[in-house]
Amino acid sequence: MRRGLAPWLAALVWVLAGSATADTLHGVVIVVIDGDTVLFRPDHVDPAGRAFLKLRLADVDAPERDQPFGDAATRALEARVLKRHVEVETVATDVYGRTIARLCRDGRAVETELVRRGLAWATARSRRGAALRTVQREARTARRGLWQDAAPVPPWVWRRARAKDND
Repeated sequence: MRRGLAPWLAALVWVLAGSATADTLHGVVIVVIDGDTVLFRPDHVDPAGRAFLKLRLADVDAPERDQPFGDAATRALEARVLKRHVEVETVATDVYGRTIARLCRDGRAVETELVRRGLAWATARSRRGAALRTVQREARTARRGLWQDAAPVPPWVWRRARAKDND
């Protein structure tokens, strides 16, 4: 096996095993990738180690980085969680291998804060989703964040259009 590959494979095995069994984790966000994706290091991992989880925020979809308000969503998430201790409630694993999770910092749901500031769309179809949609309506009425645009384009529509352009 190539020399640098072993630690990454060990981390992958740990991540896959851990995400399948863990419901709630505590740790630090080590990287914010975009407005709804982070890298997270659980507390029980050696800080010098390379093991981490790639988390996609549950129940929301933030604008892509190259989309209007994408950078603002990323900066807001960085300000809230980067290098901060958070609580993670795992929900599922998506088709890209990311753990879908809800993040809390200081007892406050990060996803709700993003929606409240107009920096993410509520996407859940659950009881929690109904509460997020209420927060989203309030942000839209107040014209916060992306709701300043007359017709903001949801990220899933943006991604689909970009995929067609690349065909």
